[in-house]
Amino acid sequence: MRSIWRGAVSFGLVSIGVKLYSATEDKDIRFHQVHETDGGRVKYKRVCSIDGEEVEYSDIAKGYELPDGQVVILTDEDFEDLPLSTRREIEVLEFVDQDEIDPIMFEKTYYLEPDGPAARPYVLLRDALENAGQVAITKIAIRQRESLAALRVKEGVLVLHTMRWPDEIRRPDFAFLDEDISVRPQELKMAEALIGSMTSEFDPGQFSDDYRAALTELLEAKQSGGEVAQVPEVPDDGSAVVDLMSALRRSVERARGGAVDDADDDTDEAPAAKAPAKKAAAKKAAPAKKAPARTAAAKKTTAAKKTTAAKAPAKRARRSA
Repeated sequence: MRSIWRGAVSFGLVSIGVKLYSATEDKDIRFHQVHETDGGRVKYKRVCSIDGEEVEYSDIAKGYELPDGQVVILTDEDFEDLPLSTRREIEVLEFVDQDEIDPIMFEKTYYLEPDGPAARPYVLLRDALENAGQVAITKIAIRQRESLAALRVKEGVLVLHTMRWPDEIRRPDFAFLDEDISVRPQELKMAEALIGSMTSEFDPGQFSDDYRAALTELLEAKQSGGEVAQVPEVPDDGSAVVDLMSALRRSVERARGGAVDDADDDTDEAPAAKAPAKKAAAKKAAPAKKAPARTAAAKKTTAAKKTTAAKAPAKRARRSA
């Protein structure tokens, strides 16, 4: 396992260094979105809804939309400036009986491991919790979100359950709760008898995910039957060249203050299909030198202008080729 958080449990005047690990993992069979005809992966781009341009991940910030439609933009620096004392500390607030906590409040579960020389105070807190038969109510911040949490002992390890805040629990507001519905005593006794006949000790090992098992069998059957799409290998550098050419075109356009002509686009796209990265870069670099050449020519002597004019047809010939 790999730790996802590192900090300390604050227990009175005792500070216990710990590492946090996810205690659960998803076993769902995950699928990719693919093109049905050839099995090619379907990819998505981050595009700005205003200018239609693709947005780099480094340029993405978090925005909060106001009721009037305006957006408040927050950057990473804004979040860093917010006071969050529990970013690196699990603060023990009080101790309660576990039965007092409604399971609806539990969210995610994590294991705590003592970090470095913190094993002795870690065991001290663990044994004290076990002897008291209670759980510790704490606060912790994970991924810039502060949560209420319950700290308890399971199989000799401190386990942390993040919990929902009280205002995040929805109230069950259903119409039938206001209706006067009654059941007959005979029906109630029969239901209670049925519950008694089905009562046993809970053993999670006796249950299984039948749907996942059936899905696994289906995938294995299709594989053994040859129903597998042979996806052609697409070299990664091919897409990188296309993206590089696009970035270079935008850079040249910005530097020249105008649009890059179609001739350059046609010249770039043909080599990009064959993915010769060096040739494509060389052809793209050529237009960038033209603008300075024309500017310098205006300041040269008449002899220099003739020399420049003599070179111009050669350049046009190469571009048309």
